[in-house]
Amino acid sequence: MPTIILSTAVTASPERCFDLSIDVDVHIASGKGERVVRGVRSGMMRLGDEVTWQARHFGILWRMTSVITSFDRPSYFVDEMKSGPFARWRHEHLFSVEGVGTMMLDKVEYALPLGWLGRLADRLLLARYLEQLLLTRNKHITTVAEEEARRGRP
Repeated sequence: MPTIILSTAVTASPERCFDLSIDVDVHIASGKGERVVRGVRSGMMRLGDEVTWQARHFGILWRMTSVITSFDRPSYFVDEMKSGPFARWRHEHLFSVEGVGTMMLDKVEYALPLGWLGRLADRLLLARYLEQLLLTRNKHITTVAEEEARRGRP
């Protein structure tokens, strides 16, 4: 099963990084063109909360419903696909103190439908595309968290 692992160092507290990472409004503002069509529409999600995202990728309009299946603020949360374009999607968000800030670790395990054709599409295109989406989201979270920290918010 394909796995993406990203580490992002942030000069802000684990609590703030966690809160920004699980906030629907921050996710929308990260600039990926997603919008909420059902479920939690604003603010921080909690254990058991669901959200259905809609976005255009590769010229196709997609919908994906995710549910928060594990939650321990400020250490980690997990979102998993309930319905959508993947055969499987599980995203672990982990936060740990490192130096004067936080190390955010993203671990995404996913599988595509369509057997060998899905595996080929992943190798040729999708893995890099998904990693770039995650990097963009993390850059936005880092920018917001570090700007707030400079202004005195932990």
